[in-house]
Amino acid sequence: MGGSKENYPCLIRPSSFQEGPRMGDAKFVQEMGHNHRLVLGDIDQNVVGVTLNHFVVNEAEFKGKFAAQMVQQCPGGLCEAKKHTSLAPNPCSLDDSTIIDVEECEDASDGGVPMFVKHTEDMLDEIDRMEEIEMEDVEDPVIDVDSSDLKDPLAVVEYIDDIIAYCRKTEYSSCVSPNYMTHQFDINEKMRAILIDWLIEVHYKFELMDETLFLTVDLIDRFLERQTVIRKKLQLVGLTAILLACKYEEVSVPLVEDLLLLSDKAYTRKEVIDMERLMVNKLQFNLSVPTPYVFMRRFLKAAQSNQKLELLSFFIIELCLVEYEMLKFPPSLLAAAAIYTAQCSLYYSFKQWSRTSEWYTRYSQDQLLECSKLMVTFHQKAGTGKLNGVHRKYSTWKFGHVAKAEPARFLLDL
Repeated sequence: MGGSKENYPCLIRPSSFQEGPRMGDAKFVQEMGHNHRLVLGDIDQNVVGVTLNHFVVNEAEFKGKFAAQMVQQCPGGLCEAKKHTSLAPNPCSLDDSTIIDVEECEDASDGGVPMFVKHTEDMLDEIDRMEEIEMEDVEDPVIDVDSSDLKDPLAVVEYIDDIIAYCRKTEYSSCVSPNYMTHQFDINEKMRAILIDWLIEVHYKFELMDETLFLTVDLIDRFLERQTVIRKKLQLVGLTAILLACKYEEVSVPLVEDLLLLSDKAYTRKEVIDMERLMVNKLQFNLSVPTPYVFMRRFLKAAQSNQKLELLSFFIIELCLVEYEMLKFPPSLLAAAAIYTAQCSLYYSFKQWSRTSEWYTRYSQDQLLECSKLMVTFHQKAGTGKLNGVHRKYSTWKFGHVAKAEPARFLLDL
């Protein structure tokens, strides 16, 4: 399961690269440099005295055309013979099937270095230089990010690919309609945003797990899609959702009375229990759904993130939890776009999405761009309006003050 190479033929580990000898290798140059004696047969005597032109090094001409150039540039001789007005015999003229030493036909103006050897070595040096440049331009191979966790049972390396594949398969079936608010007659998108912004602060106050927050928002949206609610009961829905999420994710669950205190005792314990019963029945007890958090952890590992990138990525995606319009994106796309946007914000570059990230997320830069642009706009206005719970949370020392990072504005121009 999981790590089958037959299922993922493109997965390349860095240790699997093996290169054979190349034209630009030192061994090749050494062999060519010592190959001074050549056998020439059936040489046309009329072209022996032709002047050998200097080779012009050009990158486009050198790619795969070394042998053709040697034939075209030097068809009949290996040395440069100067043209004379007299009829003196050419010292480099040869008879058929003559074996010569090119050092005997060296150009006097070249300091005793044979022209053929000089130009050949120059060309080989240029080829080697160009191959080094091309190797720098080659994209990094896909890295097996699980290879370092083979001995860690908590990493479940044997099953992780199957787990993520299942989450991808089920994320679309558990997504809510991006237009479900049209069926609500007494609440709207702004009320939803106020509720979730408040719940983010409640979540932070109780120091709950990240998974709890994402599941809370998911429960709210899926319930509101199936059940109409009046506005004075909307906060009760939020309190009940976070209570259910805590029972599913947390080891220590907050008391109902503690949650009621946060609502200024606007509801009774019985109302909370009744709403809890209604919610689990409407959702058919289906609480195990893939949220963006599941994909965030996997994709951050693929991005080989550090702490700053991780915190900034979570800051960006929590900004999206408040925004109703982001429901049109599946959780995996939201997670990938948040990491990509955070990379662009930190490194000010459009080319931060590596082949490894693309392989594990299954999203290219072009597919992430639309979502990333929206995230940049949320980042720009974070902390400026009334709904600034996420911004205050990530402006603290505990979260590295990442809310103060500069937004990746250049993405808006792409």
